[in-house]
Amino acid sequence: MSLVIFAVGNPSRGDDALGPLLMAELETQGWPDVTLVADFQLQIEHALDLDGHDLALFIDAGTETPAPFAFYETAPATAPSISSHALSPAAVLQVHTRLRQATPPAFVLCVRGEKFELGEALSKAAQGHLAAARQHLATCLAAPEASCWRQLQTHAGTPRTQP
Repeated sequence: MSLVIFAVGNPSRGDDALGPLLMAELETQGWPDVTLVADFQLQIEHALDLDGHDLALFIDAGTETPAPFAFYETAPATAPSISSHALSPAAVLQVHTRLRQATPPAFVLCVRGEKFELGEALSKAAQGHLAAARQHLATCLAAPEASCWRQLQTHAGTPRTQP
């Protein structure tokens, strides 16, 4: 199973650093068959990073996200709303589908952020959310298959207790 993980965020903007912080931890762990892609935001070019992979994960911070995080499967967008920057994971999948006709199963790990001001440090609340997301990510990486991840999707910010 080949996995690509995208981490999105700006480390200089407080809790927007949640994605890059998780990515930095993954970079030190040396997961086999895992490609890591980090950027400030998703762009059209990221669709090509899906090539050759069986599974995709998008990690980001969000203000509207239930605490401590949301983990869910996503699909290609149905409406063609592609711009040159700041795409959603669904839009990246849509671009890939248009180029390649098929796209791997994809999931989003969105960690609740509170403060996104330039120059801010990670908020205390986000530190706790990061710890919970880190643990959930480790569970996902222990079984990197879409069928397993579907059982780990969250509801209202908490992991399902029963598949």
